[in-house]
Amino acid sequence: MQNGTIFQYFHWYYPADGSLWNRIKDDAKHLAELGFTAVWLPPAYKGTHGEHSVGYDVYDIFDLGEFDQKNSVRTKYGTKDEYVAAAKSLQDNGVKVYVDIVLNHMGGADEHEKIYVRRVDAHDRNHFTSDAFEIEAYTKFTFPGRQGKYSDFVWDHTCFTGTDYAKDLDECAIFSIQNEHGEGWEDMVDDEHGNYDYLMFCDIEFRNTAVREQLKYWGKWYFDTVGFDGVRLDAVKHISTYFYNEWLDAMRSQTRNDLFSVAEFWAPHNLQSMLAYIDATGGRTTLFDAPLQNKLHRASKEGRNFDLTSIFNDTLVAARPELAVTLVDTHDTQPLQALEAPVEPWFKPIAYALILLRGAGYPCVFYADLYGAGYKDKGKDGNEYEIFLPECPNLDKLLYARREYAYGLQRDYFDHSNCIGWTREGADEKQGSGCAVIVSNGDNGHKAMEMGKKFAGKKMYDLLGNYKRMVKVNDEGWAQFKVKAGSVSVWVAKG
Repeated sequence: MQNGTIFQYFHWYYPADGSLWNRIKDDAKHLAELGFTAVWLPPAYKGTHGEHSVGYDVYDIFDLGEFDQKNSVRTKYGTKDEYVAAAKSLQDNGVKVYVDIVLNHMGGADEHEKIYVRRVDAHDRNHFTSDAFEIEAYTKFTFPGRQGKYSDFVWDHTCFTGTDYAKDLDECAIFSIQNEHGEGWEDMVDDEHGNYDYLMFCDIEFRNTAVREQLKYWGKWYFDTVGFDGVRLDAVKHISTYFYNEWLDAMRSQTRNDLFSVAEFWAPHNLQSMLAYIDATGGRTTLFDAPLQNKLHRASKEGRNFDLTSIFNDTLVAARPELAVTLVDTHDTQPLQALEAPVEPWFKPIAYALILLRGAGYPCVFYADLYGAGYKDKGKDGNEYEIFLPECPNLDKLLYARREYAYGLQRDYFDHSNCIGWTREGADEKQGSGCAVIVSNGDNGHKAMEMGKKFAGKKMYDLLGNYKRMVKVNDEGWAQFKVKAGSVSVWVAKG
């Protein structure tokens, strides 16, 4: 019996030195020992900038670091053989492999075509600002470096709904492509910008049957090549739900029925649109809990002014716990990124306790919180910044607490705006399990909480080492637990 925990093994600015796959291979045993049961790997296919691409600017989904394309054979993370070896090493150590699926767009086309388009208002995508006219656009992908290996499918303008550059006009804009598969954009669950089908580059046209069949073929090829256990679906708020309904059903029927899926529908202030997506997909995929991540970010900024009793209000883990993947930070929320909303370092142990030690949700730990990260990049203001993200204190102990203690009946004590807590009674099949967690974003605190009568007379200590004195559970199964200002304590039974 073990609680599941995902590790996101990358951040946006991980060095482009081709070392990641080999590092993961060597680190697999250590990850298993820490208590991770799955690892989320970054996009493994060739991007528009070759070995310098993070992977979300997809060029060729069949090139996993095997072909000389975009001025490199390897990707940012290594070669295809190293990638496959890393996945095998994780699985050999009992850790599942989740791969990043980026199917919203493609970039770096090999040829341009003359196509008919209409200009679109960037803030209201349903408003076309011109009649149809002809441009030259980079919309044809022939992959000359691969020469038809694995697939001879050619992507052209009929495979895309929109593009962002007119070569002959040297103009960057949003252009809706006119083709026979449908007029304008596809229908989206979310109505941001009127219609948020278009995100970037050449936006894939899922109304084209040949495109959908090619992507199902690729999914099976990818599974046969790597043997992954689950998928992370990128940018799904920009993709009509019918595509992933069809694609996931096909993948599960052709590969494994228990293929895990988590989707990035990033709507930190709109839980209802996330619930609408769940309804439209029939619960086929879990979602990252963007509203909770935003709550953790806000709580870390507001300090004692944030009401801790409201931390789970209007979050996915509260509304649909069985479909919520909870996280503290991710590559998209780290400093200098477009969705920047980092959780402040002082609050990180509290945040991780909130996602790791409770019964609801499937938690995901961010690379920088385990290993730290340092990098430079330009901010939104155009200035260059040097960023250092420290390791989260006591994260190893919190992971240990999840693995060994966070089981059984949960009792919540969310009764003070600056001090909350909960207990886990433990499970009979997990010897020694059970814990009490108490959190403060204000002063030193204490709280009487029930552990259950099977803990009567037992002495409990703070696993995180903030308190040296033990607490004794009374005959009724209750004890007075303590926490220091602006911190978290995790109390477990001695022995």
